[in-house]
Amino acid sequence: MDSSNNFHYQKSPHLDQVTLLQAEMADFSYGKHAHEEYALGVTLKGRQNFFSGGAFHSSQPGNIMLFNPGQIHDGHSGDSTPLQYRMLYIHPTQLQPMLQAAGIANSEDFQVPDTLLQDQPLQQTLLNLAAMIDSPGADPLQQECELYQIASRIAQRFARWNGDIRRSKTDRLLLQARDYIEAHLKDELSLDQISDAANLSKYHFLRLFRQQFGITPHQYVLNSRINRAREALANGADLNDVVFDYGFTDLSHFNRRFKPVYGMTPKRYQQLVLGR
Repeated sequence: MDSSNNFHYQKSPHLDQVTLLQAEMADFSYGKHAHEEYALGVTLKGRQNFFSGGAFHSSQPGNIMLFNPGQIHDGHSGDSTPLQYRMLYIHPTQLQPMLQAAGIANSEDFQVPDTLLQDQPLQQTLLNLAAMIDSPGADPLQQECELYQIASRIAQRFARWNGDIRRSKTDRLLLQARDYIEAHLKDELSLDQISDAANLSKYHFLRLFRQQFGITPHQYVLNSRINRAREALANGADLNDVVFDYGFTDLSHFNRRFKPVYGMTPKRYQQLVLGR
């Protein structure tokens, strides 16, 4: 991998479950993955090309990228210019109460409808909070207020899209399967078990799941294990214990799965977020 591919993760010391990524990449490509958090980023230089929601997107400097929790996407530099961007990962438990206070009904089900947009006030607020997280002396109150400004601007733009969410029966069944997976990530899972949790026949379930989430159940399980393992590392868990707990064959296997999603090895990620 080219030396110009650099990824720097920082946990906010004042905002629970908020992480900043500062990235520069030339020849790195993210594999298909999703995060448990809302991911909101600003492209600074270059162009980022990615697929998400069944469509191709190209983020130019100044564009904002928005990924909902569980939204499958990939990404790579779109031209010869090194790509630079900032991304904030904000856990739903942190953002959703602020969205509700800002006027979004059913905030626990909130989904940003746009994956790519131009919005100067939101862009500036995202970059402000990123700069605060990167500054050791930043005021904790100022960071919390800036995070609320992000929620407020999102509500101003998108509250009308989420005022009346009704899920179809199929959606509810697939969400049952998703919840079953999340509750049994440390277990050996079979397609029969997961489809039974959704009360659907195995192969009908397989087709519907891929339509809904953009990946197979196996890929979803793997992605969820990587996310949960990443959380454990950020909380200081022993690396070897994490490998064992989340079903990876060995550290080499974990490295191969982790690096295409986070741009570095699990050990390096843990060192960065824990400041070691």
